[in-house]
Amino acid sequence: MQQTPAEILDYTIDWTTRGLGTDTIATSVWTVFPTDMSAASPAPSFTGTTTTVWLSQGTAGTYYAVTNTITTAGGREMQETFVINCVPQRFI
Repeated sequence: MQQTPAEILDYTIDWTTRGLGTDTIATSVWTVFPTDMSAASPAPSFTGTTTTVWLSQGTAGTYYAVTNTITTAGGREMQETFVINCVPQRFI
């Protein structure tokens, strides 16, 4: 995935593809490393089966590891990490 420092983009994880079954998400926490890319408005959110975060800022030329940790109503703790390449600009 790519994002420029000027963009504010949303990212969603569908946890049903991770074997959630009939369990549902009770809590969701997002972390970004390095920390100069940050959660933006609107605030991170979740439904019973998906989580969403909006990200902004960052430094061009930097790769960011974005991790979502959830706890389910059934007591599972699961993590998913994806990488964002912060680029100076997009080309069409």
